[in-house]
Amino acid sequence: MVQDPLSQTKLKMPFHFWHGTLSLARFNPIPQSLRPSRRRPRQKSGASSTPARPDHVAALKTSFNPADGLRALQRHRWNVYDLQYVVLLVALVFSFWIAPIPTLIKMGSVAVYTLLVLMPATRQFFLPSLPIWMYLLYFFCSRFIPTEYRPHIWVKVLPALENVLYGANLSNILSEHTYAVLDVLAWIPYGLGHFAGPAFTAVALFLFAAPGTTPVFARAFGYLSLLGVTIQLIFPCTPPWYEKANGLQPAHYGMEGSPAGLARIDAIFGVDMYTTSFTTAPVPFGAFPSLHAADAILEALFLSYCFPRFRALFITYVGWILWATMYLNHHYAVDLVAGGLCAGIFYYVARQNFLPRRQLDKRNRWEYEYVEVGEKNYIPDEELGFYSYSRGFKDNEDYDLSLLQRRSTGDSDEWTIGSSSSFASSSASASGSASSPVSPALSDDGFSHTVVGMTPQGNFWDGQGVGRESELSEVVVVR
Repeated sequence: MVQDPLSQTKLKMPFHFWHGTLSLARFNPIPQSLRPSRRRPRQKSGASSTPARPDHVAALKTSFNPADGLRALQRHRWNVYDLQYVVLLVALVFSFWIAPIPTLIKMGSVAVYTLLVLMPATRQFFLPSLPIWMYLLYFFCSRFIPTEYRPHIWVKVLPALENVLYGANLSNILSEHTYAVLDVLAWIPYGLGHFAGPAFTAVALFLFAAPGTTPVFARAFGYLSLLGVTIQLIFPCTPPWYEKANGLQPAHYGMEGSPAGLARIDAIFGVDMYTTSFTTAPVPFGAFPSLHAADAILEALFLSYCFPRFRALFITYVGWILWATMYLNHHYAVDLVAGGLCAGIFYYVARQNFLPRRQLDKRNRWEYEYVEVGEKNYIPDEELGFYSYSRGFKDNEDYDLSLLQRRSTGDSDEWTIGSSSSFASSSASASGSASSPVSPALSDDGFSHTVVGMTPQGNFWDGQGVGRESELSEVVVVR
């Protein structure tokens, strides 16, 4: 009687146990390039400067054909993340409705930006940065909101909270004694770093972090700023400089703003850098929350995640700008806490759901061969006895957050915050083919799920509820 060769293989299959781990890796191991938890050798000198292939995960779009954008939009699968564009549309309509801007300029600006979003070469930059541009428009147009529709200005709330929480007005204490040297030290982060920080962060993340990190930061920064301005408009509060100049007397719309401590900087350098701009500020009573604090903390969180070796430097900068905001009499300490909480929430959501995972052995974006997205996707399952994980692969990097939705097509869909993209060619040949024993399974959440393990009955689990016995190239069971 002739026995089945496969059954013989099963009977003779050796199982090795150590530290609670079962491994069959010796039979046909997964290629080293597909093991994110293991360090891969660095590329040879000069390899990182080689232009990325068009299908590489770090490659940029080069087409200026708007028809390509229209085709990508037609292929787009609408989901809950597309509600972000409804929010941006509402902000745009509101800003154009209250602002006395000529209709021709409004229509022209919309047409130009639409063209930039349709062309793939420019879409990869202007689509993820859309919330930032909308925030700037929304902020500057808010000056035209009619007074009769504006809410009451709160003068005593923040000083009262300051005394309740800290027992004193920290801003007044820090700004009690001023010196030219301290003025300059406070001006560097508050007057310069606040405006240059987002650009510096975006460039650093684009060049040296995982592909797709910068679009996540851009969206988080834009929506954080939109939320901050909205809170300031709905809940207007006077800053510390108002209390110093007017005490706790009621404030009213039409009053001028103040550069506060920055006026001393204009006096030192003999130029009008801040006096006019702060006097005519669109939101003079927007103390709560502090966007100076929120932006700096958000930048520090993203940079610390991608470059943990410099975490102490980023923390120092945050402390520096927090001191500067109070020393220059622009914010109470409670404003800084509120801004920091907002930034922390946006960062946490981005990191758990959209932020590409860093690979410490990579020095720049061109060394990445694949990208894993989000941190909440590692799912330990004690009943099934395995760890499953979601892996979002990307190629044809669009300077946008891209998650796999349709692996069968190589088309990229960058219209949503959870946009899809096909496998990187460097990894598709090993794990994305139909014959690959460990292949991703698509799900409704837009991720590609690779679920590997062993069922209690001894069969291999493929993530689709089907037991497979000897097809997998490597199975690791962690208990």
